[in-house]
Amino acid sequence: MGTLFKVSLFLSFLLLLLAPTAYSAANGKLVRVGLKKRKINQLNQLSGHAGSKERYAGRNSGILGNIRDSDSDAIALTNYMDAQYYGEIGVGTPPQKFTVIFDTGSSNLWVPSAKCYFSMACLFHSKYKSSQSSTYMKNGKSAAIQYGTGSISGFFSQDSITLGDLVVKKQDFIEATKEPGVTFLAAKFDGILGLGFQEISVGDAVPVWYKMVEQGLVQEPVFSFWLNRNVEENEGGELVFGGVDAKHFKGDHTYVPVTQKGYWQFDMGDVLIGDNTTGFCSDGCAAIADSGTSLLAGPTAVITQINQAIGAAGVMSQQCKTLVDHYGKTIIEKLLTEIRPEKICSQMNLCTFDGSHDTGMIIESVVDKNNGKSSGLRDEMCNYCEMAVGWMENQIKRNQSEKDIIHYADQLCEKLPSPMGESGVDCNKLSSMPNIAFTIGGKTFGLSPQEYILKVGEGKAAQCISGFTAMDVAPPRGPLWILGDIFMGKYHTVFDYGNSRVGFAEAA
Repeated sequence: MGTLFKVSLFLSFLLLLLAPTAYSAANGKLVRVGLKKRKINQLNQLSGHAGSKERYAGRNSGILGNIRDSDSDAIALTNYMDAQYYGEIGVGTPPQKFTVIFDTGSSNLWVPSAKCYFSMACLFHSKYKSSQSSTYMKNGKSAAIQYGTGSISGFFSQDSITLGDLVVKKQDFIEATKEPGVTFLAAKFDGILGLGFQEISVGDAVPVWYKMVEQGLVQEPVFSFWLNRNVEENEGGELVFGGVDAKHFKGDHTYVPVTQKGYWQFDMGDVLIGDNTTGFCSDGCAAIADSGTSLLAGPTAVITQINQAIGAAGVMSQQCKTLVDHYGKTIIEKLLTEIRPEKICSQMNLCTFDGSHDTGMIIESVVDKNNGKSSGLRDEMCNYCEMAVGWMENQIKRNQSEKDIIHYADQLCEKLPSPMGESGVDCNKLSSMPNIAFTIGGKTFGLSPQEYILKVGEGKAAQCISGFTAMDVAPPRGPLWILGDIFMGKYHTVFDYGNSRVGFAEAA
């Protein structure tokens, strides 16, 4: 599947941006990339939408390795954002400073190039100048990455990368010469440093993290994230290369093995609402821990039911309601005649290939193209049909009448999230909302409404947004749950490269 598109919310009243700092331990073997938070009041908005990785905003100037103050210019934003986490690196000798998203959902490093002449986004960001680096080595191989609604293209180069006091030598990275659209124009970060596995690296470039391990720059083949969700504190979080910081978690980590390299993917037991003992993953779910995603993403059919349970009002999908109105009775009849649920939509010619229909919106990466494959979102009508089958099957098991089943499915259609995932809730009803929990490694990891709802503003002007967003990842990668910053903010996360596992413990 290559690079997964990201989903993020932008908060118009209070934007929490993270100013980077980097420093290392005295022995040079443990590197911390600290993150400071700053508040920005910004009501100006750009039109259009972008994925979260492409919509991170905010950057401070300053000397690499020093903690900088929180003063910075306001940023034009699209929609809403809760908190974004980024740090500073150096590229070349002497180091040219760039701010980057440290993203466990991708594997390439890219920064804007001085040869980016025709993209407006490049005019507002730091640009790499190879002529000013004594360690630059020419590569020239072309490269392109598609991040959902945003994309970059350019060519590979090789140079030294500075992280705190550590220097990664002979690192291949992409000089971005094109950043089309408003995606990167609206953001203040310069580039992205991928911390995923090489399997999803565009051009099969060796990731920076691999080089750090190979060159013996870290104490242990482990890195860890602490993301601070306390908006009253200046410190925004910490990324530790080579170990963990014990002061930022409680108890022991629960570890689960990586089941498929590329993303940091693992098996998740279940997703539970409130006091329910049975959830939506009777046969288990695949999940990834992704620092480049702000929210919690999952299959549309499940996210819709979660949003209904918490009282979130999504944007009504007329197509979904039309599907229920026209085919609801037929679906119920087929379910009652014990036709296999997964066959129903294809029998009604709404899906092909036994339910998987790839004629919808496609999200591709160079990796997919090189493999002769494409991955994407399912055709909308096919997707709505499959969701309706699941909803109705659930109600039949509860001995509901045909009328009540149709009404229930129609109501769920109205709760479908908008295309970019935004669903609002009543801020006055947080105390009555259920907890949402994920079982991982036999342990339950819960989130309270205060933790999964994003609150924007204060008093009567406050807005509350559901932290659950829908995304249907096609097989063989999907269906897939993405545990982004909302989850990683509650649970300190360890990415154990040496033992190929991911660990979670309550953050402190």
